[in-house]
Order: sequence, then structure tokens, then C-alpha cells
Amino acid sequence: MTNLSRRRLLSAASIAGAALAMPAWARGASLKAQHVRAGFDEAVGPEIDLRIAHGHHAVQGRSGHAVAVNGSVPGPLLRLREGQTVRLNVHNQLDEDSSIHWHGLLLPFHLDGVPGVSFPGIAPGGTFTAEFPVRQAGTYWWHSHSNLQEQIGCYGPIVVEPAGADPVEADRDYVLLLSEFTAVHPHTIMAKLKKGEAYFNRQLTTATDAYDLSAAERRMWAQMRMHPTDIADVSAPTYTYLANGHGPAEGLEYLFRKGERVRLRVINGSAMTFFNLRIPGLPMTVVAADGQDVRPVEVDELQIGVAETYDLLIEPGAASAYTIVAESMDRSGMAVATLTSSPGLRAEVPALRAPPLLTMADMGMNHGGGDGGGHGQMDHAAMGHGPMDHGAMDHEAMGHGAAAPAAMDHSPGAMRDLSRLPPTVQAGPGVDMVSMAPVDRTGDPGIGLADVGHRVLNYRQLVALRPNPDSRPPSRTLELHLTGNMERYMWAFDGKAFTAVSDQPIRFAWNERVRVKLVNDTMMAHPIHLHGHFFEVVNGHDGHQPLKHTVTVQPGGSATFDLTANEPGDWAFHCHLLYHMHAGMFQIVSVDFPEGEAA
Repeated sequence: MTNLSRRRLLSAASIAGAALAMPAWARGASLKAQHVRAGFDEAVGPEIDLRIAHGHHAVQGRSGHAVAVNGSVPGPLLRLREGQTVRLNVHNQLDEDSSIHWHGLLLPFHLDGVPGVSFPGIAPGGTFTAEFPVRQAGTYWWHSHSNLQEQIGCYGPIVVEPAGADPVEADRDYVLLLSEFTAVHPHTIMAKLKKGEAYFNRQLTTATDAYDLSAAERRMWAQMRMHPTDIADVSAPTYTYLANGHGPAEGLEYLFRKGERVRLRVINGSAMTFFNLRIPGLPMTVVAADGQDVRPVEVDELQIGVAETYDLLIEPGAASAYTIVAESMDRSGMAVATLTSSPGLRAEVPALRAPPLLTMADMGMNHGGGDGGGHGQMDHAAMGHGPMDHGAMDHEAMGHGAAAPAAMDHSPGAMRDLSRLPPTVQAGPGVDMVSMAPVDRTGDPGIGLADVGHRVLNYRQLVALRPNPDSRPPSRTLELHLTGNMERYMWAFDGKAFTAVSDQPIRFAWNERVRVKLVNDTMMAHPIHLHGHFFEVVNGHDGHQPLKHTVTVQPGGSATFDLTANEPGDWAFHCHLLYHMHAGMFQIVSVDFPEGEAA
């Protein structure tokens, strides 16, 4: 009896100790402290206070833990003006470290807001002040760079008004910030992805599915131990997709009067989701990308990668309302808003389209030519996508006939032919695929959009409105490989996760002009973001290449940018898929200071 009592006493003490060790949000204490509002207020400089705190967030009947700023998800819209000096005070009211990164803003590196790279982070109860001159206009955003807080609410939009005349004339100016809500804590999501990368994928092929795949194609995918539906790591129903913090059934509206021109500043502030944006019945004119003006290009749909921004001009027609549809790339769900001439009016919300399938081009087997239109170069009839150019690749070249060439061997060994990698890539367990023939895919509109039958934006259509500021040719080329092992959920640059290379940054000399080629050796699209700089996407428009801070590298392909390294200091460089970054696809770029200047 005594031993039993002792065991009960020790067990009770252990439970009590564990409860005390839990963070406040897990014990439920924070749920009483703050109910988080959906949507955002507007904060105007020159001095702005931002308070990061735990809260409880509910979307369409689902609720969960949030990290909110100034009591809302998303946090406030920061409206700044080019040329002003702004003072941003970030108060951390959490019981853990936090941070805010000013995504796309040019500023001194020690104010960039990345713990372990440019500053130590903001301790619980602490305040960090970033004071700097605003050097550009455009559409940007901010988000936490700590502890996966970005996933659960610590993000918000930035609009910087130009110092002079705005080249974009519009009667109304709106922000559309796309993101996700999940009731699952991000650390739980990460743990489940590490245990099984397909845990959240409800679109896997089965013996009874309706995917248009032949038996031969199914055997081919099985032989390669890959999934043709591996489009997104996390998707609906784990995620509810948000428009300015509102779920698709919560009725976000943008008002207009007939005859007006509407500017829509679209920000992908999600953690893991590529969105396909369209407004059925209305074309959209792209006038800026990542905050930088481009020559107007009219499209019917565009894919926006995580962390990208696009400014659109829309001229509503005769209808009284239009639906703004942001469909997740895997087509498992959508964010919805309404462009309406009167409150409460609605247009039809289209049904989700059939999920897309990966193609051989997404494995780097694009043998139809290197024009970047990856999906369009494949025999889509062989892949179950309908008739396309049968001369690009026939069934035998697809591996369905006995005469399939060795180059098209679909065995796991062939897909991991390490001899194709340069010596700079660490060929270990973190590399489970090597792109067979990676070509530049900047002309590709994105997974699932090559055959939709209407105009879809691609990077090659983007032309800078003004001449590029640096006309020098690059003095050298740096090639970096995006690598991964999807089954083990390992992601890295050159096969080296960040923890292994934190003391080996990518170094650039002051004002050096470098061409950076990104080769994607995985079957997932990666939005790659460089802090502190804009680079020129190499897309054939010499002298007017579009300036961006984030570029999506399509599966099995490549993308190239020219960089002028004129922002000194240490900067983060990473995949903006949150859990890929957290798993190791992260690096530090170190730019030398000008001679005579100290760090």
C-alpha cells in the first residue's frame, strides 16, 4: 500500500511539473487573455508600435492558438511613405522569443529581424526598435522569423506610397493578403511531416481513384516510389484558406462603382500554399511584382508563390459582383472574396477544379526543348493530361515500351544518379532525387496551369518599367542546387542543411555582380527569397529584367537571377515554404562592406 501511494504521489508530482513546464498557451491561460480579431487595422508612421501576444483564433467554427499582433490576424497594415524615416517598436508579450522581418524593405542588415543572423531576437517582455529611412515604394509584408509563429498569425501587410507621382492610376486601392488558418499547432505539423511527409495529403493515388492515369503510368510512379499528386505538403482540410484573415464563407467584400479602376495589392502571406488567383469574367492587368513596377500585362489567372506580391488593375464590367478566387495549387481548397457594387451582393463561386498531376517535366525530364514551358513540352496524352505535342516525347520515351532509352530509366537508382551533381553538392541521405535534364522553366505558369485554356502569367512576361540600375555583365556564375528527401522530410541547399553550414555563408564582395543559377533537384516548387536585396530574374528582357526578392523555381527545372551585392552585412537566404526552411533549406549570404567602412 505504501509503495502504491508513493507511485501515485510521484505520478501526480510529475503531471504537475509537466503542466508548469508547458507554455502558457498550452495550459489555456492565454485563451482567456485575448480573443483574436479577423482582419487588420491600419497603422501610419512615423512611429508605430506592434505588440506580439498569444490569443485564441476562430475561423468558420474551427478554433486554435494564435500569435497575433495588436490583437488581430493578420496584424496591422503598415502604411508608409517613400523618403520618410520610420520608427517601428516591436514589443514581445509572449513567453518565448519572437521577431519581425520587414519582407522586401531595403534597410540596414541589423534591423532585418532574423534571429541568429542579424540580431539575437526579442526576448519575452522585450522591445526591439527598427528605425530607418524608407527607400522604396510598393507592396510588401512583414512576418515573424521565430518559432514557426508566422503560421499562426504573426504577419501583416505593408504599403509604401511613392514620394512622387504613382505610375499606377486607380480609383480604389485594396490589399488582399492570402494566408492559412489551422487548428493544429505548427510544431505538431512539423513533427508529423518528419514522421510521414504524406501525412496531410488526402489526394494520394489509390486502387479506386478517378485520376486519369493508365496502369503503366501507375506502375512507373510506384517504381520510382513517388506520388504524382505530391503537390503540397499541407493543404485543406488541415488548412482553411484566408483572405485578409477571413475564411471563404465569411464574406470579405471590396466595394466598387461601375466605371472605376480598382488596384488590388495581392500578398501571399501563407506558410506553405501557392495560390492560383483568378476573377471569373474579368481580366487582370499585372502592374507590379514584389513591389517593383512592371510594364502592364493582361492575364486571366496567375500563380502566386509564397512570399510574392503582385499589384493588379481591375476594371469591373456590367456585372454587379465578381468572385475573387484564390485556389490552392493542389486544388484542395480556396480563399474567396467578393468585388461588389453593393454590400451583400454575391457572384457564383466556382467549384474546385480537378487536382493536377505532376509530369515528367517535374522530374527534370523535359526533352522537348529548353524554352521554359516545361509542361507544354511533354506528351500530355501519355501522362493522362489530354492531347499535346506528341512529337515532344512518345510512349516509349516515357518508359512504357521495351525500347525506352537508358536515360529514361525510372528506377530509384536512376532518379538518384549522383554523377550528375557538381562536387559542391553533398550527396548524402538528404538527396533522394537528381534532376535528369534541368532546363530554365521561367516560362512555365506553374503546376497545373499549362492547359487551362486561358491566359496565365509566367515570369517571362514580366518586364521592368524602368531600365535596370546596373548594366554590368556578371563577373561570375554561382550554381546552387535545391535538394531534398521527401520521405525523410529533409530540405537543403547543395545537400547541406543549415545547421551543417551555418559557419560557411555564401560570400559576395562589395558591389559584386553575380549570376546565380538555382537548380531544383526535387519535385516540389520552391519560392526562394533573398533578404535585403532585389535581384533581376534572367528572362530574356536584357536591360529590363524584372526586379524581385522571391523567385519560384519549378520542379526539376532551373531559374537564374543577376545580383548586385550592394547591401552590406549578413542576410538570410531561404526557401519560403516555412517547414522547408525549418527543416534546413536556409543559408546566410554575407556581403562585404565597402572599403573603409566597418561592420
